[in-house]
Amino acid sequence: MDEHQDWIRRGMDDGVFLLVGNIRPGQGGAVLAAGLTSEALQARVAEDPFVVHDVVTAEVIEIAPNLTDPRLSFLTN
Repeated sequence: MDEHQDWIRRGMDDGVFLLVGNIRPGQGGAVLAAGLTSEALQARVAEDPFVVHDVVTAEVIEIAPNLTDPRLSFLTN
């Protein structure tokens, strides 16, 4: 778990992860990421120790926002 938390911290420190949290009730976790190509994001996800050690199977879902609340306007740039 510590290695996974370190991986999350690196993503936050790098400015790639915008939000990290649990999917409730107890259905895993989710990460909102921005600023990477699909390939770079897939490579980063592949480095998650939970993925490396087959604890989880990660699914990347790309969202192309076309309408946002003004507080999230940076996502449509």
